[in-house]
Amino acid sequence: MTGTAGAPAGDFTRQRPVPDNLVPDLGDVNAFDRDKVAAGVIDRHAPWARGRASELGAKVWDPRVLKHARDAQRFTPELRTLDRIGNEVHDVDFHPSYHELMGLAFGSGVHSLAWTTAEPGAHSARAVLSYLWNQIDGSTACPTGMAYASIPVLRSQPELAPFAERIAAEAYDPADVPIEQKRAGTIGYFMTEKHGGSDLRANVTVARPVGRRGAGETYLVNGHKWFASVPMSDAYLTVAQTEGGVSCLLVPRRLPDGRLNGIRINRLKDKLGNRANASSEIEYHEAVAYLVGEEGKGVRTILSSAEYTRLDFAVGSAGLMRAALSQALHHNDSRTAFGAPLAQLPIQAAVLADLALEWAGAAHLGFRVARAEDAPGDVSEALVSRLLTPVAKFWNCRRVSGVTEEVIQSIGGNAYIEEHPCPRYYREAPLNAIWEGTSNMMVMDVGRVLTREPKAIEPVLDEIRPVATEFPLLAAAVADIEELVTAPEDTARYLVTKLALAVQASLLVREAPTVVAEAFISSRLGSDWGPGYGTLRGVDHQAVIDYARLS
Repeated sequence: MTGTAGAPAGDFTRQRPVPDNLVPDLGDVNAFDRDKVAAGVIDRHAPWARGRASELGAKVWDPRVLKHARDAQRFTPELRTLDRIGNEVHDVDFHPSYHELMGLAFGSGVHSLAWTTAEPGAHSARAVLSYLWNQIDGSTACPTGMAYASIPVLRSQPELAPFAERIAAEAYDPADVPIEQKRAGTIGYFMTEKHGGSDLRANVTVARPVGRRGAGETYLVNGHKWFASVPMSDAYLTVAQTEGGVSCLLVPRRLPDGRLNGIRINRLKDKLGNRANASSEIEYHEAVAYLVGEEGKGVRTILSSAEYTRLDFAVGSAGLMRAALSQALHHNDSRTAFGAPLAQLPIQAAVLADLALEWAGAAHLGFRVARAEDAPGDVSEALVSRLLTPVAKFWNCRRVSGVTEEVIQSIGGNAYIEEHPCPRYYREAPLNAIWEGTSNMMVMDVGRVLTREPKAIEPVLDEIRPVATEFPLLAAAVADIEELVTAPEDTARYLVTKLALAVQASLLVREAPTVVAEAFISSRLGSDWGPGYGTLRGVDHQAVIDYARLS
């Protein structure tokens, strides 16, 4: 018995062929080569890194890499406190895909390129790698970011240099053995406690010297940490109370003789997102540690590295926006309705153009902060970094959640299914605004900078003013900022928002097509833009979308 056109009865796919209007997975595109912002950063500031960036860009939409990213999130880490016969091991088992991702990230220099090359623009180049990596996987971006931030701290002290060099190595070694026996290492930051959160001075964990006190000397640590990500790291930077006050210490996971170093993992956190990354609660029981810096200077020491982690999360959020936007553009360019691609329908084009502006501003802002790190010894750039790092961390990490949600809507139900990458982006997005300082902490930090170093605003405004002469809305924003900085604590979030938008606008005027810069200024600094995406007025939507396309 046969059905329609001679097909066997019940063969539905041959009776009614699958339509053409289905969107295949995004692939066969290099996420770096056609990204006008990232490629522009490399061309202007680090052309020597183009091959490296292109090689990683080719991995972003590789189906095998995407499968690893999905599987690492599906098959989450498992804690083993005891081995088969009852010995304490406090081990975490990861799915093989997690190790594959770690190997690719660390092998690509995502974590350390800024510190391993003498070429100019090293921080900019590494920021591009991190931007690309965050399009692949956010969970492994945690250990890469912590490694990036720790290397200069560890290198500053000769006794800790062997740790620094193994962490800087472009390789990944998951073996749970003393770091001295490994070709490459990883590091975690164990700071917060259950009662204090971000208030590190309230910590009750204690450390006492074994013999002499001072930098590089041996201490024993006792206490707990409430958020301890990547507990399988080879070493942890932690803070504890000493006789001299809150101090920073380096705690190896294993001692040179192979013994576990007084560290107990109580449990792993069951998180909303970032699930492939093992975040834990731990205890120190007479854990051997080495003092980093001076006693009583621990908060300052830790915050010196937070400059880099916060930069990394600002850049990472821009990368996450880019990944979501790439999916939105691919879907809306590939699928048709009413006789045209969705991306050409006026109501959808307005949304896509708005999302493209959000990504463009965020990416330029993150990379501008990275560029400031490429000018050591430059007083003006040091002030730019000190002020714009918390601004970029606040703004980019707040905006990415809205972008990922709107992208899901722009694609529809298929983007709400776990086989699609978008659910991963959506769950990942809120985290960057939480760790390494919440949004309010970033706002407070900006106020602290302006109170202690009022001149920090000048190099930022000096960069905007020449551009502002051509754009009345931008000039008005500068005047607004000049007034607001006289009392930053009274209008803190408004001031940080104005700063973020004004800096993004000036960067787009310099480095993006005029149509993109003008659309950003008229919408973000004007009064005709609504609170939701897709409310742009008087904008060439297709020209803006073209700036964001990878094809």
